[in-house]
Amino acid sequence: MNGRLLIVEDDPRLGPIMREVLGTEWDVELCGTAELGLAAVLSTAYDVLIVDRRLPGINGEELVRALRRGRVATPILMLTALGELRDRVEGLDAGANDYLVKPFEFEELSARLRALTRDYGDRGEGIGIGSWRFHPDDQFIESPYTGRILLTEAETAFLQVLAAEPERTFSREYLLQAVLTRSESQGTVDAYVHYLRRKTDRDLIHTIRGSGYRLGTPA
Repeated sequence: MNGRLLIVEDDPRLGPIMREVLGTEWDVELCGTAELGLAAVLSTAYDVLIVDRRLPGINGEELVRALRRGRVATPILMLTALGELRDRVEGLDAGANDYLVKPFEFEELSARLRALTRDYGDRGEGIGIGSWRFHPDDQFIESPYTGRILLTEAETAFLQVLAAEPERTFSREYLLQAVLTRSESQGTVDAYVHYLRRKTDRDLIHTIRGSGYRLGTPA
């Protein structure tokens, strides 16, 4: 067993299936409402949480906010049927460490849970960005407030370019060619900057008007 896992999911079919499948790797507890989930977290130590965004009564986003306000730093994976950037960002802003859009494959869900709970203690100190620590090899950045925040491959590559030369301002054209594909527009660069800021801290990346972007120094 990898540890204790709490699933907060109200779907009467999906919840029990998740408990059964993930039960081969985890000691799983299932709650059907945010209220029950909150009570469980306050009384039991879990290694990771899965929280559905759409829950009856208090929704998953509000539950995550309540946990973070209560200084609960347990890694949280949010499940959502909403795939739009705004919906993903709102979940991450609430304090979730990662998200997964329904429908999903259980292999991916298991991999994300392992990533959220992996011991990175022997991976070195990473790259300091203000009070944050960036670990490009493992595709995550460590917040001084909520712990590990997983990054996609593209987000990692984007941030790695900026971190390699923290005093340099990179043009949108350069970043587009270095990280993304030529078929994408320079507006995609702005979208990634927006996403990284909302996922981490607004001061992670500075905008240099008329020139582009450079690494910031988040508190």
